[in-house]
Amino acid sequence: MRAFLLLPILAFLAACQVASPPPSAPPAANASSANLPKLSPTQAMDNFRTVVATIEPIAEDLCRQETPDQICDFTIAIERDRNAGINAFQTLDNKGNPYLVFTIGLIEDARNIDEIAFVMGHEAAHHIARHIPRQRASAQGGALIFGVLAGLAGGDSSMVQNAADIGATVGARRFSQDHELQADALGAIIAYRGGYDPERGAQYFTRLPDPGNTFLGTHPPNANRIQVVRETMASLR
Repeated sequence: MRAFLLLPILAFLAACQVASPPPSAPPAANASSANLPKLSPTQAMDNFRTVVATIEPIAEDLCRQETPDQICDFTIAIERDRNAGINAFQTLDNKGNPYLVFTIGLIEDARNIDEIAFVMGHEAAHHIARHIPRQRASAQGGALIFGVLAGLAGGDSSMVQNAADIGATVGARRFSQDHELQADALGAIIAYRGGYDPERGAQYFTRLPDPGNTFLGTHPPNANRIQVVRETMASLR
């Protein structure tokens, strides 16, 4: 659930002041959410606003504790273009300000408030763990190495550029799966501190196509992600 181009932001919710009732009783931790009915659009948006009001300050406090040299004032936004599909991502503007962006499709697809809380914690965790600058550095290193090798092999400028592009892709994806699992673990902690059930929230993965364990895949297998959340919660308890 990552992207580096900020989609048009049509609604900012960082300043919402919404009451925060505790989550309803969760089903069994190993139950799939695939068969749960969708919420009404109104209830889905109410859940989102509630989660913003509870998770944002927790994530910002943790960010300031763990990485005080970063900007930790999150802007949480909704992409209302339904063509954007079901997605959420963390990105930075050119001044380093962090944005957490959720498509309206993802908000309305969440089957309960815990899923929204877990996803929001996950995206905030990407920033706290500095995943974007680390990925950029890895991409730059990959581009440099591949480009130099192509040049030493006698490639022309076009071949060198193509090699650099491939190297950037390889570099950017090198640690992507590790970053996702780190964000899952830290995101579970953030959601838990907000009073939500991360294991229930992580059942969101049961509705996603499983990427499997592919070479240079950007996301780890869904089962691995659910297991990381369970292990994180076991350590907290």
